[in-house]
Amino acid sequence: MTHREQKIVLLGGAGLVGQNLAIRLKEHGYRNLVVVDKHHANLAILRRLHPDITAAHADLAEQGDWAQHVKDAGVVVMLQAQIGAATAAPFIRNNLATTAHILAAIRRYEVPYTVHISSSVVESSAVDDYTTTKRQQERLVLESGITCVVLRPTLMFGWFDRKHLGWLSRFMHTTPVFPVPGHGRFVRQPLYAGDFCNLIISCIRSRISGQVFNITGLQRVTFIDMVRELRRATESRCAILRIPYPLFHLLLRLWTLVDSDPPFTTDQLTALTAGDEFEIIDWERIFGVMATPFRMAIDETFRHPVYSKIVLEF
Repeated sequence: MTHREQKIVLLGGAGLVGQNLAIRLKEHGYRNLVVVDKHHANLAILRRLHPDITAAHADLAEQGDWAQHVKDAGVVVMLQAQIGAATAAPFIRNNLATTAHILAAIRRYEVPYTVHISSSVVESSAVDDYTTTKRQQERLVLESGITCVVLRPTLMFGWFDRKHLGWLSRFMHTTPVFPVPGHGRFVRQPLYAGDFCNLIISCIRSRISGQVFNITGLQRVTFIDMVRELRRATESRCAILRIPYPLFHLLLRLWTLVDSDPPFTTDQLTALTAGDEFEIIDWERIFGVMATPFRMAIDETFRHPVYSKIVLEF
């Protein structure tokens, strides 16, 4: 069996990274792909785009038949994650309970290689449910004894983005005024999902293991400049208005009263303004993947004739 014929299982694979990774894997010649996810609508999008991929609906936080898909896998990619929520319970369930069940399946079926997608927030100064559970999740993986590599990406954007830049771009077209907290000059290091997926594929090929890598966007961009680039690429005509931080925070708190799963939370606002800058390593050399310039990546994301029109559900 060649490495392109091996079964690759994407757990939690109907989200942003999984949808992008499925496209990139097929472009690189991989065909034996399995995606397991609990989100009906997003899994339906993946089935429509890729009828040749095995797509299974299952809640990874529950023990069940989904573990059979891990059997005979050459690679498992752990993508499942709870990114935003108003309470701690979804983070515990979807970041920690899922991980315990996945690791048990990997050990049971002796999967030879795993790529775990952690997050740059594990080294952040932020203290919130997402950060706490992602730290615990990564520790579970590293202490499990499986053969794996751990990748910690920063804020990502790309095709199918339901949160982050994707949500911001859609919001621009619903309002004449786009609010920015404070001065807006919070440094971001956004990572293009296309580059990150190519990096995962590099890991699958090389089987690099026993290491943790901080994968950061190579360009530092302020939040307000990101917003301006989004406005340019999407041809939005909204005005950009700076709003004092306390008022912005209050508006987000009021939002949670009418939306139990808000696209942007007060915890995320705190993380945005915390001033964290993450380590930049020479991942282009380590993994043999060239970074796409930010402006080019923005244009690829929001001007693709097909994928830019598809939006995943929250």
